[in-house]
Amino acid sequence: MSEREQADVIVVGAGLAGLVATYELARAGRKVLLVDQESAANLGGQAFWSLGGLFLVDSPEQRRMGIKDSYELALQDWLGSAGFDREREDHWPRQWAQAYVQFAAGEKRAYLHDLGLRLMPNVGWAERGSGLASGHGNSVPRFHLAWGTGPEVVRVFREPVLAAEHRGLVTFKHRHQVDELIVENGTAVGVRGTVLEPSSAARGVKSSRTGTGSFELRAQAVTVTSGGIGGNADLVRKNWPVDRLGPAPERMICGVPAHVDGRMLEITESAGGNIVNRDRMWHYVEGIKNWDPIWPDHAIRIIPGPSSLWLDATGKRLPPPLFPGFDTLATLRHIRAGGHDHSWFVLTQSIIEKEFALSGSEQNPDFTAKDLKMTLGRTKKGPTGPVAAFMEHGADFVVRDNLRDLVTGMNELGSDPRLDYDQVRREVVARDREVGLAYSKDMQLMAVRNARSYLADKIVRVAKPHRLLDPAHGPLIAVRLNLLTRKTLGGLETTLDAQVVRPDGTPFPGLYAAGEVAGFGGGGVHGYNALEGTFLGGCIFSGRAAGRALAKELA
Repeated sequence: MSEREQADVIVVGAGLAGLVATYELARAGRKVLLVDQESAANLGGQAFWSLGGLFLVDSPEQRRMGIKDSYELALQDWLGSAGFDREREDHWPRQWAQAYVQFAAGEKRAYLHDLGLRLMPNVGWAERGSGLASGHGNSVPRFHLAWGTGPEVVRVFREPVLAAEHRGLVTFKHRHQVDELIVENGTAVGVRGTVLEPSSAARGVKSSRTGTGSFELRAQAVTVTSGGIGGNADLVRKNWPVDRLGPAPERMICGVPAHVDGRMLEITESAGGNIVNRDRMWHYVEGIKNWDPIWPDHAIRIIPGPSSLWLDATGKRLPPPLFPGFDTLATLRHIRAGGHDHSWFVLTQSIIEKEFALSGSEQNPDFTAKDLKMTLGRTKKGPTGPVAAFMEHGADFVVRDNLRDLVTGMNELGSDPRLDYDQVRREVVARDREVGLAYSKDMQLMAVRNARSYLADKIVRVAKPHRLLDPAHGPLIAVRLNLLTRKTLGGLETTLDAQVVRPDGTPFPGLYAAGEVAGFGGGGVHGYNALEGTFLGGCIFSGRAAGRALAKELA
């Protein structure tokens, strides 16, 4: 059996970028077929699972916290982090970067506020950087958390799209797996693929790929919003930048659902679209195995404060500025240079109570449910419920009353190489000797003091400096940190209107792309490094650009 249907635009992928593009098209009165290989339960895609962080510049929330930010400072940070150095492949990403920072410093907050999204009052300081004003990292806090986390960001676009469905402007085609783009006379005019068997799997759970039929859908244009490659370990390894990050790891855990498989990249390239910056990717080093997994090899990222002592797999302290929350890819490069795929945090109960947050909407039920009473419970003594659950059940956590027993427990987890107690003790004692000094050469302790000069960090995010071996702050805790796959920073090359570009540099008629499949815009708006809070915002900005450009073109 074969399906045939027509619309003004086909959007491939019902994640956040696809919802935003569809919202803009429907708002302009265009008819959209929204095609996705997953069931309706997965509407919103990977964004649903996110913490809901948004990169904003010179926002009211920043100003209330006494943070001085500006477009010029943010652009300096973005370009210093991106490190654009490819004349051909970075042509459009450079322009997308400037446009995105302008959006973050201008329309972005009002655009989302008008849709009903609200932000938490405190602003987080993520990816604090490499230590140079002109280098990688955020000079000031810019991580704005959506009240309601990722599901709320999805909701404010999902609801108007569902309303447009009731008006006959949007038709969902769930369990439709695109296998081919239809190109006629050089123009994208539709998609063909396989109708998959119905799935009752819960959101995020890996679903069947058994086909029951075929389909062909046609339109005046096609927009690809199918996400990145983070759920496909083989594709991650194939594109791994060995020259920059060392050998691809044999063992990684997965920070995104299995449906983030990268299929549409190859399909679009086969149709004549151009892929750039394939080797640019963003994977975290603070991954822990989910003790209650949803998808295969389900990983959770620790979003750490700056105080934990970070040791490599051999028990040696990581060098400056490789502190928790500072420079993700530099830390990944250092770990891989040693030939290992894990590292260790050593910390205390006092640190974990204040500094450990877990990424993901499901790991923050208070924020996600917009439960103020539960949220205020975070000010009480003790770790949050999800963190406490990982301490009790997580395969990567060791909790002991003294350092010798802690190291024994770390070795009992079975990771190679085995840790030498004397080596770990030297690192811990050397760090502890610096804590009580009025002045210190320890750059991590300097960073902690700098963090605590920001009121929000001092109150809710950064523990008061103390000796790790002080029993008053115990017990001691060790966490094995695994490499965690996440974001695709390269992708389909697009113009500022989100139109896909051919290998010869000319626009591909009728073909558009947005979100992670387009490197969040242009084929790599982040360059080599992300500043955090830019995944959701990149989907929103590029999806909006695609939807608005097509609405105008088809008028």
